[in-house]
Amino acid sequence: MRVTVMRKYRILLIEDEDDLRKSIAAFFEDLNYEIIEAENGARGIELFGSFQPDIVFTDLRMPVLDGFAVISAIKETSPATPVIVISGTGVMQDAIRAMRLGARDYIVKPVLELEELELVCKRTINELNLHREIASLKEQLLGGTLKNPQAFSGIATQSASMLSVIKYLDAVARSPQPILICGETGTGKEVVAQAIHQASCCQGEFVAVNIAGLDDQVFSDTLFGHVRGAFTGADQARDGLIRKARGGTLFLDEIGDLGPQAQVKLLRLLQEGEYYPMGADYPLKTDARILLATHRNLRELVEKGLFRQDLYYRLSTHQVRLPPLRERIDDIPVLLELFLADAAEALGKTAPTCPPELFCYLKAYSFPGNIRELRAMTFDAVACHGQGMLSMKCFLDAMQMDAAAAVPCQNCDGASVILRDGTEERVPTLKEAEEVLIANALSRAEGNQGVAAGYLGITRNALNKKLIRGRQQAD
Repeated sequence: MRVTVMRKYRILLIEDEDDLRKSIAAFFEDLNYEIIEAENGARGIELFGSFQPDIVFTDLRMPVLDGFAVISAIKETSPATPVIVISGTGVMQDAIRAMRLGARDYIVKPVLELEELELVCKRTINELNLHREIASLKEQLLGGTLKNPQAFSGIATQSASMLSVIKYLDAVARSPQPILICGETGTGKEVVAQAIHQASCCQGEFVAVNIAGLDDQVFSDTLFGHVRGAFTGADQARDGLIRKARGGTLFLDEIGDLGPQAQVKLLRLLQEGEYYPMGADYPLKTDARILLATHRNLRELVEKGLFRQDLYYRLSTHQVRLPPLRERIDDIPVLLELFLADAAEALGKTAPTCPPELFCYLKAYSFPGNIRELRAMTFDAVACHGQGMLSMKCFLDAMQMDAAAAVPCQNCDGASVILRDGTEERVPTLKEAEEVLIANALSRAEGNQGVAAGYLGITRNALNKKLIRGRQQAD
């Protein structure tokens, strides 16, 4: 089966046998490659400079200038351009010499199956794309600037961990490979997917589908559509969402919930760029970019036999984890300001001012619902707001915190605690404060030192050393 190439890759074909050259050229043109032909090595080198091909196919034994000279000349001016040799049988020394000069592959004449050339070409293109992506990623990660800052402007953050994620996604946004976005519920996976879509410069739509709970038939019909008569009640053909996303981006949320049959169909879609509408005998092609998201640990699902290993590895080319809000507490003031403005606009009110101590409570909260939970709290608080400074009651009720006994000081530095009766407790020592913080973090993390270290903003080794030192002092 032939695989149609979406982007027109350029092939320079250097071959002195007219019939073979024209046959190969026609074959690749049918597959949407851009072909230019040269009847000898000298003409091939001349065309190479102006045509700038992605791949070169060349014979070895040719008049005017042989293939060895062609390989040497190309590798001298463009070492990264892959050269594939097509030459006669029984000349092992020729093959060895060509490979030493830098040829990527060697195909023996006569070429009985042109599909063999297609497979070699497809493998070469995949390697080319991978090398280009790695080079682009390295350049952007080391460069420190975004290529598409406008695309990511909708993500409010000043967190180092989140900025690192954005930097990586900016680097891979135009990659044709799928991107897997992992993260807890409410961390903003769809917002990030929309940013990737904008950064990719895809001309088509952004189509989002939450596939949690869909059985195989509903999954297939929703994504791939069906032909007329595919099943009882299918009186008319239906285009699936994958067709709606042509030229654009298809975002599949909660892929960790897919059943076995749906996983097979998704794997084919990702590998071959093709799918079968329900009831169809022939596949359709798609050029939609695929983005996927999950809140589940796919590696654990693979180990339990609930998720296909080959699909997991196919999704691992580009993968990011969005940090939960408790790991990016520096973003709480930024997000709160944004949500206050959004809520005020939606409710037709003036954005209220927050009491400074509110940030202390918010930063001490674990936010199991992450950004979505903070947004809901803020909208509820603005809806209940009348005038003056914003009340903390809605926030404290939502976080199930009791502010009746004590509140942090206005400067929120944690140096002392003002009781409601106006008296002031003594300032705790650094050692006492550290012990309380560590105990609180371990309690929230249910004894998991790695998670507790994340809450405290230190490494696990640093936390372990503090615990050991504390035990030694206690002894």
